[in-house]
Amino acid sequence: MSNLAETAPISSAHIPTLKLIDCSLRLCVIPLSVATIWLTVTNQQDNSIYGKLEFSNLTGLKYMVCISGISAGYALVAVVASWVRCLVNKAWLFFVSDQIMAYLMVTSGAAVLEILYLAYKGDRGVSWSEACSSYGRFCSRVNLALALHALALCCFLVLAVISAYRVFSMFEPPVSSKEVEEERAS
Repeated sequence: MSNLAETAPISSAHIPTLKLIDCSLRLCVIPLSVATIWLTVTNQQDNSIYGKLEFSNLTGLKYMVCISGISAGYALVAVVASWVRCLVNKAWLFFVSDQIMAYLMVTSGAAVLEILYLAYKGDRGVSWSEACSSYGRFCSRVNLALALHALALCCFLVLAVISAYRVFSMFEPPVSSKEVEEERAS
């Protein structure tokens, strides 16, 4: 059975590389989220037949803007916190927070994806026609914002894996009952 002290130098050699990747990904999230917010908030198009369409008309877009703002703020705080030494182990905090952010970004991306699907395809069952032929520029900008949001989501998915590795590498692997019996017998 390995001792935790024996494995500590091996895992601590990876910490600087992981910390660099972690901070880089968190720093990447900030401009991606800010660009998503800017593209979405400034998105509007006027149509002489149907009127003006703005992001504030669609709840899913407002939700994505809120989640993008939260993710940018969290990423900034997390970058600063990762370089500040304190007595508290932040691995669990980052693990839980990264998971929550990834889930929130998935939900907001799904909401916008649903809006885009309806905008491109419509829903004949409830007499909704597609809208992107009338609001093409609006739909294109929402597509771009969704792509940037998806990139930020990918960053958080990798961050969630890194933070999970950090948390669970602090513990020894579980020992099977067979190994315990063999250890007692010897």
